[in-house]
Amino acid sequence: MSVDGPVPRPSRVRDVAVLALPGALPMEVGMPFQVLQSRTAEHYRLTLCGRSPGPVPTAGGFPVVAQAGLEAVVAADTVIVPAYDDIDQPPADDVLDALRTAHARGARVVSICVGAFALAAAGLLDGRRATTHWAYTDRLAARYPLVRVDPDVLFVDEGDVLTSAGVASGIDACLHLLRTDLGAAVANHVARAIVAAPHRDGGQAQFIARTTPPDAASTLAGTRAWALDHLHEPLTVADLARHASMSQRTLARAFAAETGASPLRWLTAARVDRARELLERTDWSTDRVAQECGLGTAANMRLHFHRLVGVSPSDYRRTFVGGPV
Repeated sequence: MSVDGPVPRPSRVRDVAVLALPGALPMEVGMPFQVLQSRTAEHYRLTLCGRSPGPVPTAGGFPVVAQAGLEAVVAADTVIVPAYDDIDQPPADDVLDALRTAHARGARVVSICVGAFALAAAGLLDGRRATTHWAYTDRLAARYPLVRVDPDVLFVDEGDVLTSAGVASGIDACLHLLRTDLGAAVANHVARAIVAAPHRDGGQAQFIARTTPPDAASTLAGTRAWALDHLHEPLTVADLARHASMSQRTLARAFAAETGASPLRWLTAARVDRARELLERTDWSTDRVAQECGLGTAANMRLHFHRLVGVSPSDYRRTFVGGPV
């Protein structure tokens, strides 16, 4: 696929090794080829690699055929590690050695989604800020405590190491590589060719599943459920304490123990969650949504929404519904 538009003459061809580990996710394996070769093949030479040349099983139930082994990883200018399914087991030692050697000789190393676990296992994320799919950020942080995991962003560029979040954020990361190497105009041309946004606002927060209903075994289950049914009312921490038959100080301790947040922070997050639901399911104005979820005014809702979700209510609605604001 190609699109019309000026592309600078290549000063040199960059070798890119896409390392497919056993159980690789096919979509992520294909992303770098689609994004980097759809308009700029003269700038990049991509090679699909495995531990050795030949078939590599994927999570899709079919193999992909590696053109080269780890020697191409070591020699590449950029190494991209797509997601793979068995992140509980570190990659083989020769894979980790190849990643370390490539990075040590100056290669830029990139992960898509949970491919970050391979980079972390190789020690390439130690002391660095990094991200992965929002559902696995806690696991990455717990397993590799030297990594400064950022759960909210679509990708993190540390210069010679770049990590991206879940699945489609690999497209954002690949477009960022284009933007870094060849400039914004080229990245924008390619984005149009693959029908992708040249730059997406916000981070992963807008895609994270909303707060689940309270656990029935929770001490505050009844009060939290009651609050969720009365979000449109002007609830205060005093109201929550009164319903729970606790002092406000005791309530604060119980909320922190059960939710990790203060009562007010939990209440605000619940109201923003309700706003997300109403933006997705109705065509109500932002003023009405703000009133119905207890945030009062559209301005107040925008403030809290942007802080917790990372985008404005209107941008959120366009992303998930495409409807009126």
